Amino acid sequence: MALAYIILIVVLGVIALLGVGGLFLLRPTARRRFPQRETRAVPGQEADTRGGTAGTDTLERAREATLPPAVPTQEAPPAPPPAAPPAPPVAPPAPPVEKPPPSAGRMVRLRARLARSQSGFGSALLTLLSRDRLDDETWDEIEEVLITADVGVSPSRTIVEDLRTKVKVEGARTPEEVRQMLRTELLAQVETAASRVLRTQRHEGRPAVLMMVGVNGTGKTTTCGKLARALVGDGQSVLLGAADTFRAAAADQLQTWGQRVGAETVRSDREGADPASVAYEAVSQGIEAEVDAVLIDTAGRLHTKAGLMDELGKVKRVIEKRTAVDEVLLVLDATTGQNGLRQARVFAEVVNVSGIVLTKLDGTAKGGIVIAVQRELGVPVKLVGLGEGPDDLAPFDPATFVDAILGG
Repeated sequence: MALAYIILIVVLGVIALLGVGGLFLLRPTARRRFPQRETRAVPGQEADTRGGTAGTDTLERAREATLPPAVPTQEAPPAPPPAAPPAPPVAPPAPPVEKPPPSAGRMVRLRARLARSQSGFGSALLTLLSRDRLDDETWDEIEEVLITADVGVSPSRTIVEDLRTKVKVEGARTPEEVRQMLRTELLAQVETAASRVLRTQRHEGRPAVLMMVGVNGTGKTTTCGKLARALVGDGQSVLLGAADTFRAAAADQLQTWGQRVGAETVRSDREGADPASVAYEAVSQGIEAEVDAVLIDTAGRLHTKAGLMDELGKVKRVIEKRTAVDEVLLVLDATTGQNGLRQARVFAEVVNVSGIVLTKLDGTAKGGIVIAVQRELGVPVKLVGLGEGPDDLAPFDPATFVDAILGG
């Protein structure tokens, strides 16, 4: 019985040994035929004595060493805040509204300034006429002085002939008599039958309409602004029309003059717009607003060309579809002399000029231009500009003008 147990144990031992041996013989083959996928060791896992986890980590580190370094991921920059809408342009502050002085008496107040600029003309005539003997040579000198003063050839000869006749009739002359004689003659030449009254009053339920015409550089836009200032000073309401659309600065300049005295300006936002349409709109607004006067500043660029003169005539015709034009004032630079007369002829043929405005009569201007332009056009000088100040535009007064020339 004991022997049987021993034999059984031996047999079981042999079977066990054979099984273990077969296991070692089959394991490498199985591993070659079915390779296992490499696994990364879990951090903290202990190494297997047969090289499981430790071997896998070694291979992973070797493979990672051959790869290029990973580029760190950059976070996208934060989106900029939405841009605020652009602020609307801020208009420059309007100049404060001024209260100009009334126009009455301006010519008298400016008489001293006029006398300083014109006294050379008058004093030369007085000196020549005060000579004891007035021969032909002296009369030629008197005529030359008159022509040099822009009186013109024909008016100068008329004045000399009239003076010679008076001298022969009166005989001996004292200095005061000479002065009075010359004053009478100059007044006769300066005065005209046409009225110098400037029609600026509201009438027949509508405003007075005044057009300013003239070439650029004569002070046309400035004169328009100064006239508006004078009318406001006299208590009238005024509306300005910037129909000089060919020169952008003209509308800005006129609007500035209007803002200073609280007068509205009608203008176009587009350079080169139709001047007639701007003038028509200004007159229409003036009628609706029931203002006393509407002043229209027109273009003057190269107005001696036929096409642009036709445009000026068109402006007047378009205005007359709405209402009558009460005044067409031709602005002339007094320093241009005979050139100004040629300009005057062209304008008079197109727009029926009703009055003359002589600017820059101080300084180098010669007083004789007043006589020449009136005789040339048969139109009176109604306004004169005697300086650069805003209140240096004055109604023309013949007696004051002649006295200033003679220094009296």
